[in-house]
Amino acid sequence: METQHDGGAAPPGQPTDRLSAVIAWIGRYLCILFIVSTAVSVYEIVMRYLFNSPTVWVHETTTTLTAICFAFGGAYCLATDKHIRVVLIYDHVGPRVRRWMDIVISLVGAGVCGLMAYASWGMAWKSLFTPSGAFRIETSGSAWNPPSPALLKPFLFLILVVMTLQFLLQMWRHIRRPPGDVHHGQPGAGVYEDA
Repeated sequence: METQHDGGAAPPGQPTDRLSAVIAWIGRYLCILFIVSTAVSVYEIVMRYLFNSPTVWVHETTTTLTAICFAFGGAYCLATDKHIRVVLIYDHVGPRVRRWMDIVISLVGAGVCGLMAYASWGMAWKSLFTPSGAFRIETSGSAWNPPSPALLKPFLFLILVVMTLQFLLQMWRHIRRPPGDVHHGQPGAGVYEDA
């Protein structure tokens, strides 16, 4: 028998709105960057230790690729409802209290991500523009000197804005959720018992 989630949250792992569905879809393909990063690292090891020909670009490339994945990981975890929960209290309260806890957690998450997005805006802007407003891409300043900061700082800002929106959407869903509806699992089940 299938459970209907009228206005409530979908089971963990299932996106509950279009934004989350798009993020989950992108995440399924973006994770390939971890494989690319590993392959690039293996290439560096082979070149350095077998051919005595180290590269200047591998470290910064792998750092940039994994930074993109880690930053996107926050939005992906929110989209699929797989973020970390401290269940010590959550598992020992009823569905009504869980609903209020979910609302407060979503509100706090939106506030934190919103403030971090606000703080990262200046860094993102400075990585793309000079103080006079002329377009200039910030580079790393290393021997290879890639435009990693100009990629990562605006990406981080964008992810924080998206996460703020996700938390607000999540909060709205929790507000609309019937007070007795269980967000995770069956009545009385712990957060991890429904996986």
